[in-house]
Amino acid sequence: MGAERARVTTAAGSAVGGSAAGGSAPARGGLVLLALILASGVANLNLSVANVALPSIGQAFDASQTALNLVAVGFSLGLAGSVLYLGALGDRYGRKRMLVLGLALSIPAALIAALAPGIEVLFLARVFGGVAAGMAYPTTLALIAALWTGPKRIAAIALWSGLGGAISALGPLASGYLIGVFDWSAVFLMTIPLAAVTLVIVLLVVPAKVNEGTDPVDNLGGVLSIVLVAALVLAINFAAVPGAQLFALGLGAVAVVAGIGFVLRQRRAAHPLYDLRIAARRTFWVAAVGGIIVFGSLMGAMYVGQLFLQNVLQYSALEAGASILPAALLMVLAAPLSSRLVLRFGARVVFLLGFAFCLLGFLTMLLFWDVGISYLPVGVGYALIGIGVGLAGPPSSRSLTDSVPVERAGMASGTSDLQRDLGGSIMQSVLGAILTAGYSAAIARSIADAPADVQSEVTSSVAAQLQKSFDGAVSIAKQYPDYADGIVSAARQSFLDGADWAYATGMLTMLIGAVLVFLFYPRREREHELFREYAGGNPEPRTGG
Repeated sequence: MGAERARVTTAAGSAVGGSAAGGSAPARGGLVLLALILASGVANLNLSVANVALPSIGQAFDASQTALNLVAVGFSLGLAGSVLYLGALGDRYGRKRMLVLGLALSIPAALIAALAPGIEVLFLARVFGGVAAGMAYPTTLALIAALWTGPKRIAAIALWSGLGGAISALGPLASGYLIGVFDWSAVFLMTIPLAAVTLVIVLLVVPAKVNEGTDPVDNLGGVLSIVLVAALVLAINFAAVPGAQLFALGLGAVAVVAGIGFVLRQRRAAHPLYDLRIAARRTFWVAAVGGIIVFGSLMGAMYVGQLFLQNVLQYSALEAGASILPAALLMVLAAPLSSRLVLRFGARVVFLLGFAFCLLGFLTMLLFWDVGISYLPVGVGYALIGIGVGLAGPPSSRSLTDSVPVERAGMASGTSDLQRDLGGSIMQSVLGAILTAGYSAAIARSIADAPADVQSEVTSSVAAQLQKSFDGAVSIAKQYPDYADGIVSAARQSFLDGADWAYATGMLTMLIGAVLVFLFYPRREREHELFREYAGGNPEPRTGG
């Protein structure tokens, strides 16, 4: 087994350096890759199906904007919190076993979400679904890293990344159609047939054992990683809730303590869950942080965009879902181009191109997304984000997998999953919290600036309902038909004010990511030199590496 690992790892490193003709792929490689893409598609689809349904869910449960934020991030919260631990368990006890278990559990998780009697149960069902995906999703990239080498691995990762992201972007379109025919609960049922079919294909074609390790799993480190991610994401969401700042601070403190404990544990454990020596490699940590930012931009843009389209432009659920098609299409087209550009120019250049397109996407939203606009600026904004993610996704995942030995592929795949899921959780939480705070402040100003006779009608309970969410304002408008147009207009403008702050935050995040990559990610020649060095089994990066 050790000799086989060395052979596979060395082959991967040689291919990166250009000495291998084309790399290697497993038997029935096309079917295996199809199975892995479909398995990741189940997770990606579940990740995005809720966004289009949020206005309908808000109306059904009279939910606050914060509650809707939590439903939106619940799946990615469960996935991001569990993915490192579950990826390590797959490395030790069998990647196919974890993949099968995750796909199987995703079915009851979807059923519970569809039948949820309240917003709290819906949130918990989404978290449960995320944990199920945490079993399956990291395995897909780990198997690609273990079964493919060289340029064939780069091409496989490009297809996995591009098609997975496209499936995520297509989720809102399917959700919009189902809401138009049925109701919000139907969006959570759509993944069940796909999960069932994928489960059968995985059982038939995916190898049972692929270079799994024999080291014991760091269970304490796994628990600390779960607490860290969960506390961080929840703290961000509650930070903008009036009266919940103390609770948010408490969650933030828990995240800090868990983070410190996790680092100390990884430094002292004989078999750490997360090898900090590998994580310190520039090709690893810069790619990880850059991926968190760029994948988070997609989820954040989709989240705020869906609310904007339905609340401000009054799109139907189907129209709002269809509006994302340019992002899905261009993501698929950009991913293969990205893999070719990486081979020619290196990951650093392609990363920066991806950030530039995402920045232009948020700039389009900030400048042109307003009341009464045509679809053109909506499509352009989504298209730019899709190109950016399609370009930056493959070099990020490839840098992670080529920075680790094949027996630690779960660490690379877990980190790649964290890029999407932690990035999605954080960006949706941050943009959602900023949107919530901006909307609440703007509607409060509207109430304060209203004529005296109108203010006399606004009781404290009415004011709280107006500030709770856009749907809350619509509900109040129905109760006061004489003032309905004014209330809805004020709510719509307040939503735009909050959304503008969210778009500006997205732009700032893109700039931070671009600066990080420009300063710290190595150029093409040094990048390939480092990958050859890492493939040789050296656990420590050289000076300057």
